[in-house]
Amino acid sequence: MVEFYLKKVVDKESKEEFLNFPSKLYGEDNNWIRPLDQDVEKIFDPKQNKFFRTGNAIRWLLIDGAGITVGRMAAFYEKNTAKAFEQPTGGIGFFDCINDQDAANRLFDAGKQWLLKAGMEAMDGPVNFGTREHFWGCLVDGFHEPIYNMPYNFSYYAKLFENYGFKNYFNQYTYHMTLDPSLLQPVVHEKAKRVFRDPGYRVVNYKRKELEKFTDAFVDIHNAAWGKVPGVKPLKRKQALAMFKAMNPILDPRIVYFEYYHDKPIAFFIMIPDLYQVIRFFNGKLNAINKLRMFLFLRMFRRTSKALGLIFGVIPEFQGKGIEAAMIVQFGKDTQKPGFNYTDLEMNWIADYNPQMMKLMGNIGATIRKIHVTFRYLFDRDKPFKRAGVIG
Repeated sequence: MVEFYLKKVVDKESKEEFLNFPSKLYGEDNNWIRPLDQDVEKIFDPKQNKFFRTGNAIRWLLIDGAGITVGRMAAFYEKNTAKAFEQPTGGIGFFDCINDQDAANRLFDAGKQWLLKAGMEAMDGPVNFGTREHFWGCLVDGFHEPIYNMPYNFSYYAKLFENYGFKNYFNQYTYHMTLDPSLLQPVVHEKAKRVFRDPGYRVVNYKRKELEKFTDAFVDIHNAAWGKVPGVKPLKRKQALAMFKAMNPILDPRIVYFEYYHDKPIAFFIMIPDLYQVIRFFNGKLNAINKLRMFLFLRMFRRTSKALGLIFGVIPEFQGKGIEAAMIVQFGKDTQKPGFNYTDLEMNWIADYNPQMMKLMGNIGATIRKIHVTFRYLFDRDKPFKRAGVIG
């Protein structure tokens, strides 16, 4: 029997190994794309991740008897998020491991024991110590190249989780569509027409020079639209402003939409270029040369062919009125303009507990391309397991 031992990630050398290990594991898999090191490291930096204010995180490497790294994982909790569930729930993530159940169990056991000491009664995984749109879920179907900061893993990962005792808490679907307005169902066009009969409605594109105005609109819509979803914390303006400032260089205003009713912000549809189409060549490093390459790729030559649906929201009082259809129809019209470089759209976070959004995806001609699973493990093995409740 192979002996494994854990090594905490605490110094420069172990941090480098934590970042480099997936490159060794997936070295022969052409679909895998290494995320930027800085995108991973900022999650574990208390100066950059606000979740450390009311939570904590730990990282491990798993080493075999020959001194070779065979796995890695992080565990984390945030007290306010944990309390949103029936039982206080923490998380594990950035799980990568050889195809060995004993090795995986060693990591899962470490996460469980650490979270138990923090007062948690369950753990979700693989998830992120931060917002849900990044590094979230175990890929179980659709083993294509990943989109920006979404997980890619080997097919055996799901069995490692299930064999330990994790159960499917919810599925998150990545939908794909070719950008062809003719694929939109007639019902989408009819809903959009009904909306635009009222001159109070207007759909506008994001403007970089009005960053603070759009940040305020984003916060209002996000907190109203997503405030009742368990595990989703309200956004503060300072947090959202920092997020928009960080994203501003890569945003393409042509694919970021806000909808207003008179002067009231009521909805947004935020897409970004698929950065992985250029990042795949960076080996995780965003040095000066690679920053220039990214700028030229995204802003000068606009060679990205795939847009990513990052987040979508409609405030409750305007849901069911066709607001989303108005933005989608406008987007469809924009795709036909000269110089529009996007040919495909992927929307990466449609959960199975949101049937309204799933129905909308069908109406716009999108189909499921990938399935990620968020697993949950209850520490009390006699407690009945419940999947995520349906919203809407």
